[in-house]
Amino acid sequence: MPELPEVEVVKKSLDKKIKKLVINDVIILNKNLRYKIETKKFLKLKKTKIISIKRRSKYLLVNLSNKLTILVHLGMTGKFFIIDQNKKKYKTSFYYSLSENDDKHDHLVIHFNKHIKLIYNDVRKFGFIKLLNSKELLNSSHLKYLGPEPLSKNFNLIYFINYVKKLKTSIKDLLMNQKFVSGLGNIYCNEILFKSKINPRKTVNKLKRLDLINLIKNTKIILKNSISLGGSSIKDFSNADGKNGNFQQKFNVYGREKNNCLTKGCSGVIKKIYVSNRSTFFCSYCQK
Repeated sequence: MPELPEVEVVKKSLDKKIKKLVINDVIILNKNLRYKIETKKFLKLKKTKIISIKRRSKYLLVNLSNKLTILVHLGMTGKFFIIDQNKKKYKTSFYYSLSENDDKHDHLVIHFNKHIKLIYNDVRKFGFIKLLNSKELLNSSHLKYLGPEPLSKNFNLIYFINYVKKLKTSIKDLLMNQKFVSGLGNIYCNEILFKSKINPRKTVNKLKRLDLINLIKNTKIILKNSISLGGSSIKDFSNADGKNGNFQQKFNVYGREKNNCLTKGCSGVIKKIYVSNRSTFFCSYCQK
């Protein structure tokens, strides 16, 4: 599942390619995603202009000139393709390289002026696309209860201290909780905890002030670094210019079970356990 950095890269790709374009037509090939695409609503998008593309947590928000917003969640395998005026196809999302069989999983096609097309493709159909009133967007069930963005000033030490009072949940579970902080998923939580030298099973009530400071700092560093590298390519990710994400080359623990710890001077081996049924990788020597 794409996490914040990858969705941010998709946002940047879409912003570069479709911002300020006008929708000429909408073709719904299959409305049966996680939530059914509301055909009548989407057909009314003709002649509307793309004002901006934003991101909130793992959601994409495509703001339109008619005061509506297309809300997108990519689910497990959702991705956007762009076909330019020269009929060249670019991918902006996750998992699969361009192939001749891609189009059998196309669900929505938006035709823009300048002969540009945007295609939503989703193999497992766990993603969704909804059309919402822009003013009511932040109060929707999808966005209303999300915690602060981890790269924002609101994700700070005071917030962290106040939130964890009397909590006895594991720090891994807390970081994965979208009500606490939005956008983090399994990959980045593993990497953040390793960088912070904290055992993923450690309960939050046992964390020291310095632990919290390090968690906040390393969360921001790792996310910014991943975004700058183009996101993580668990299978084959590239942005709209066809460039692959490179953050997976920087993984310290994720997917490195039984490999030596990369910390200089450490003789530990990366272990794999399960925390709340999610695969969790850590070094028991480095992470206490």
